[in-house]
Formats: sequence, structure tokens, C-alpha cells
Amino acid sequence: MGTPEFAVPSLNILIKNDFNVIGVITAIDKKSGRGRKINSSPIKKIALKYNIPIFQPENLKDPVFLNKLNSLNPDLFVVVAFRMLPEILINIPKLGTINLHSSLLPDYRGAAPINWVIINGEKETGVTTFFINKKIDEGDIIDSVKVKIQEGYSAGILHDKLKMIGAELVLKTVENIFTNKFSRKKQIISNEDKIAPKIDKELCKINLNQNGKEIVRLIKGLSPYPGAKLNFDDKNYKIIDCKISDVNYSNKSIMFVENNKLYFNNLNNESIEILELQAEGKKIMKSSDFLRGNKL
Repeated sequence: MGTPEFAVPSLNILIKNDFNVIGVITAIDKKSGRGRKINSSPIKKIALKYNIPIFQPENLKDPVFLNKLNSLNPDLFVVVAFRMLPEILINIPKLGTINLHSSLLPDYRGAAPINWVIINGEKETGVTTFFINKKIDEGDIIDSVKVKIQEGYSAGILHDKLKMIGAELVLKTVENIFTNKFSRKKQIISNEDKIAPKIDKELCKINLNQNGKEIVRLIKGLSPYPGAKLNFDDKNYKIIDCKISDVNYSNKSIMFVENNKLYFNNLNNESIEILELQAEGKKIMKSSDFLRGNKL
């Protein structure tokens, strides 16, 4: 069960290691882009390539869908970047339902762990496999792998790293479950745990009251998607990449050009150099390319 690009390596690795994938459950096809073309999920495309039966239920409690799954007599459900499952679905497979989560549980439970570890300036994160229960991301832990967050990582870079490391962990976990060489560790849930709620529009607005390091972490934590927005002269710019400037231009306006480089200032008189951005209605571009065709 999965939908986005993050889930693709996990499905591929199970197929390539000769596990009998008897079905793929993914989101319904959606219209997207300017032409409003109907697009299948990245996971559906892999399933089509390997002729794996595909299920795209709107309602996961639909009796017809549940009967079909029961008739397949599955041993195990593997979930990577899907959606919340009803209890009736979790309990179908003989060996249980497992999930890959892109953090070191119990920290960063929730929808956006990759974004939040960057925003919060963590030095380490990882991936965790666990048995799903009726509470979100609180089931018994099976295994985990730690990953160092290098200086300058964006959410996009970390996403691509974790999806590959996660796939290896999914393979190891599934192999261990089928050979009964796994253990399960109960999560100790606490109010002290760091959480990873869904990213909302308010968070995407750059708060110029924050210090430079916090702003850079927010920008990198929301890059490339959904993007941190800076409003200047009634226009929204998504800042995709940036760095703290070693020169202070506190006498300049919020957004400005200096020595053919693009900057913005926070309200603490710190200057931040913009390396990549996306103007309204435009593609992501290097600031040098932006300055060739635009004036502030």
C-alpha cells in the first residue's frame, strides 16, 4: 500500500527479491497539470509494469474491496506513504500489517517528519518499521536505521536518501518476519516526544522576526515542496535555497540586489542570500537566471 515516489523503491526491492506481491493498493487517479490530464500514482505505474493487480478504493471500508482482499489470503501488508487504515483492514493478513515511517519513532510521529527534522535543526533522523495498530504511528517497533543529517540538507535531499535506506529496511523487515527472526518493541509515548504535523499554509510564510538560522532551516525544510514564501511588493516568491550572508546589508530593503546577487533581510538586520527561487507562475530557477530577466 503506497502512493508517492517515496514508496517506489520499497515496492521495487520486494519485487526484485522475488517476494510474491499479490496486489498493490494505491490512491485513485487524479487530474493534474495545466492540461488537467489524468495521472496515475508512481506506485500504480510500477504495478502496471509488473502486471500486479491494482486496487484503488475510494473507501477502505468498502465491503466489496474488503472481500477481494480477504479472497487473496494475504500473509502480510506492507504500507509505505499511504493513508490511515481502518482496523478491519489492518487485521486481514495472517502476519500483520507493517509500515515504514521516515523518522526514529516515537519522535516525529505524523505526516511530515522529513520536513520537521530539517526545520528543527536535528543532526540525526532515520527510518523505522513497525506494526500498525489503530493509533497513528504508535505501533510496536520492529527495526530502525539512523541517518545523519548533513549541513545544508534540504527536505528534498533527505527524502531521496531516506526512501532508498527505507527500502533496504523494508526488505530486511519482511525477510525477518517470514523467517520469524524479528522482535517487537512497544513504543513508550510521551508528551516530550517531538511531533511532525501536516505542513500548513501559515508555516510556509517566512517569518522575518525569526533569526537567520531559523529562516534558513525553514526554507530548506520546505524545499522543494511546498516551498517557503516571501512576500515582497505584493508578490509571493518561493525561496527554494539560500544561505546566511557573511556581509550585512542592514540598510537595504527587505529584498534587494547587491553585486549581482539576490538577498533578503530579516527584521534582526541579518542578510540572507537567495540561491534559488520560484516567482509566481514561473519555474524554479537560480537567482542569477532570475536577475537576468527580472527587476525588483
